[in-house]
Amino acid sequence: MHCKKFIALTGIACLTLATAIQAQNRQLSDKGQLLDRIVAVVNDGVVLQSELDRQMVLVLADLQRRGTKLPPINIIKQQVLDRLVVRKIQSQFAAMSGIAVSDVILNSYLETIAQRNDVSFAELPAELAKSGVDYRQYREEMREEITIDRLRQRDVLRRIRVSPKELEQHLEAQRVAESASNEFLLSHILISVSPSSTPDTVRQLEEKATDIYRRLQSGEDFCELALAYSDGQQALECGDLGWRKGAQLPGFLGELVIDMQTGDVSEPARNPSGFHIVRVNEIRGTEVKKTVVSQHRSRHILIQTDAIVDDPTARQQLLDIKERIADGEDFGTIATAVSADPVSARDSGNLGWQTVGSFVPAFEEMLQTLEIGELSAPFKSSYGWHIAQLLERREYDNTDDLRRQLAFQEIRAARASEETEVWIQRLRDDAFVEYRL
Repeated sequence: MHCKKFIALTGIACLTLATAIQAQNRQLSDKGQLLDRIVAVVNDGVVLQSELDRQMVLVLADLQRRGTKLPPINIIKQQVLDRLVVRKIQSQFAAMSGIAVSDVILNSYLETIAQRNDVSFAELPAELAKSGVDYRQYREEMREEITIDRLRQRDVLRRIRVSPKELEQHLEAQRVAESASNEFLLSHILISVSPSSTPDTVRQLEEKATDIYRRLQSGEDFCELALAYSDGQQALECGDLGWRKGAQLPGFLGELVIDMQTGDVSEPARNPSGFHIVRVNEIRGTEVKKTVVSQHRSRHILIQTDAIVDDPTARQQLLDIKERIADGEDFGTIATAVSADPVSARDSGNLGWQTVGSFVPAFEEMLQTLEIGELSAPFKSSYGWHIAQLLERREYDNTDDLRRQLAFQEIRAARASEETEVWIQRLRDDAFVEYRL
């Protein structure tokens, strides 16, 4: 198993030994020991030379793998340091906000990583060590990654609301413009503009973006210019945004890209986060394929156990209810009165149309044994004790549902990309940062 395999699964950088760079950047004590030093002060925290060294090795290895012509090393080092500073700011803000990732949560993530790499959780440290990865440091970087993701979920993603009108407009736009469903392989340069920038500063940044655009038009390498000048989150990946659907891009970029061809570079486009330049590297068409799924419609009554109601009591209560229903009492009336499922109880116990496999195994297995209209015997699931009635089965074309789900995700993704950049810039503006390179 190689370190690269873990990178693909987790997005966490492997902690390869940065021997060459460390030898250049660390200082020796009078006893011949390497001394760490501070390269940036971030509010009440610091970024250490060792952190910068480790990330430099990883970034340089990735750029060499891409075959990229590298700009001066000090430019790459500043980009790496800027990224570390932003991560430090986010981590500090998460801590102040009370966002923390416990060892239990962290271990569950690591167990998933281990399983996907065909090793046990206990074997994970040794497997990482084979690639030169320190397990303790890996854990802490993973914890930081999860913490920052939760902060972004709270402060950016959960605040994005998609109205029914916005969804319908998006779907209509897709129907009108076939290219909206195309996928684009994009590269991106951002010249960031702070909300507090003066008009003179904005003009200077616009001139900077225009100059970069002209240099691209004259044949200079996009990757080199992205590494040297971009403030975007993907600057150290040569501005590579990967494959994006036209409808998934922020509105102002989507309008540009939809009319572009492979190899085209956009003129600088302004939005709240700054000036953006995009190159289309490749285009491919996509479509939502027709999808038919098996569904069932059912209803149930749930009795939960507690200190007073044990398993035999709950089962007997449901046997009594089943007998009352057989004697002519209305299922829905009883469900509304006694069922411990608050959502379905408000609708006479109805669970609506659900795709086969949506319920917990015990419930799903019981439904598979029932005939239409048949009432089950009492059975237990992870939620408690149930009786269930199967009302209907059908084969359902959910292509339109899937299209709407994808459209919803595209709108959120487009807005999340734009709003994340603004959010990061706001955090950066509010922080105290002192560089000591």
